[in-house]
Amino acid sequence: MKKLLSYVSMIVAAAVIMTGCSKNSPKSVASTFLNSYYHLDYEGAKKVSTEETKNTLNMMQQLSATFFPDSMKKAAKDIKVTIKDVKEEGDKATVIYNTSTVPTDQTLHMVKEKGKWLVQWTKQDQMNGADTTGAEPEPEMADSTATPEEQAAVPDSSTPK
Repeated sequence: MKKLLSYVSMIVAAAVIMTGCSKNSPKSVASTFLNSYYHLDYEGAKKVSTEETKNTLNMMQQLSATFFPDSMKKAAKDIKVTIKDVKEEGDKATVIYNTSTVPTDQTLHMVKEKGKWLVQWTKQDQMNGADTTGAEPEPEMADSTATPEEQAAVPDSSTPK
């Protein structure tokens, strides 16, 4: 009976250790963050975030409470996140993902702090994010004060080469 109890406790301990490790992988943490973030569950996203990321999420949480209608909040629950690749380099990781609303590849940066993987999402990352509107980039405006000769001398960057 003691041997059986000993084997059972070892199996349970091994299962707990294996489960605990997998929850602290970059992929698992990124999945938790991204699903929480896109479903507007900022509290869930903060649980796996650095302090700087938590500050950014606090601002976004306040804005969404004020400006997002209930219909938008409900629609957010249907967004699907797909993690395509994870590159781990020491205490840093990069996660490539896309969503059902933005099918282009996007990047999420992660860091390991005190042995725990956390999302490091800065204001700069937010500004460099993908265009979620799906709109084409607007063509550059011509300088209306330039002479026709000056305008002809400047290459048009809006046309493909």
